[in-house]
Amino acid sequence: MPPSEQGFVTPDWPAPAGVHAICTSRAGGVSAAPYDSFNLGDHVGDDPAHVASNRSIFARAIGAQPFFLNQVHGTQVLTLDATTPNGTVADACLTDRPGLACTVMVADCLPVLLTNRQGRAVAAAHAGWRGLVGQGGVGILEATHQRFLALVPGGQARQAADTLAWLGPCIGPQAFEVGDEVRAAFIASDASAASCFKPQALTPGKWLADLAALARLRLRALGIDQVYGNDGSAAWCTVGNASQFFSYRRDRVTGRFCASIWLER
Repeated sequence: MPPSEQGFVTPDWPAPAGVHAICTSRAGGVSAAPYDSFNLGDHVGDDPAHVASNRSIFARAIGAQPFFLNQVHGTQVLTLDATTPNGTVADACLTDRPGLACTVMVADCLPVLLTNRQGRAVAAAHAGWRGLVGQGGVGILEATHQRFLALVPGGQARQAADTLAWLGPCIGPQAFEVGDEVRAAFIASDASAASCFKPQALTPGKWLADLAALARLRLRALGIDQVYGNDGSAAWCTVGNASQFFSYRRDRVTGRFCASIWLER
């Protein structure tokens, strides 16, 4: 998963022609430390002029109109059109309109990008553990997929089989320590989620969680088997790759990188 010269990571997945996706890194922007340098978050204390410049650089680089959400670790999903304002509250967005880039910002949470084999629609979801677990087994991925199916024709089983997912960088299983309550919340809706937690030997009642593996379980339950990207290895860990990715858990005061997907104009 090496970054490009611009500091962008290009997903390695069989997306159809006309579907484009990118994940940024820390490199290529104008922000000063501790937001150095390609911070896209306007809510983290960075100079607003620097954030605006970075977002302009990003829009020019991708040749599409990115939409930045006000993410609240919930399960609200937004359908984008050309009039959608930046800063709308949601943790996922989707569209079938060319040139509109579904974008989520992260700094340890998991970005998930979706499209289908026919390239009819795209979606991006921000999956921290709270949004991923949701309530009653319905989290951000379930909510996003339900809305995604409404944009693409065909039966639900066929649609799910045609869906492609890419998981971007996030806090890795060697760094993501959580309490008993987090593990219990996931296991309550899927007993197999227990395999995604390892006991933290030095701290009773604490566990090391594999966020990407938990997302893969949720996607598989939806019938989505074509899942690419983050496999939980060290190269994908935001905490462990300080020169490449922002990490809130590592630094507390830091920027945000993004994952974005769009249909060619």
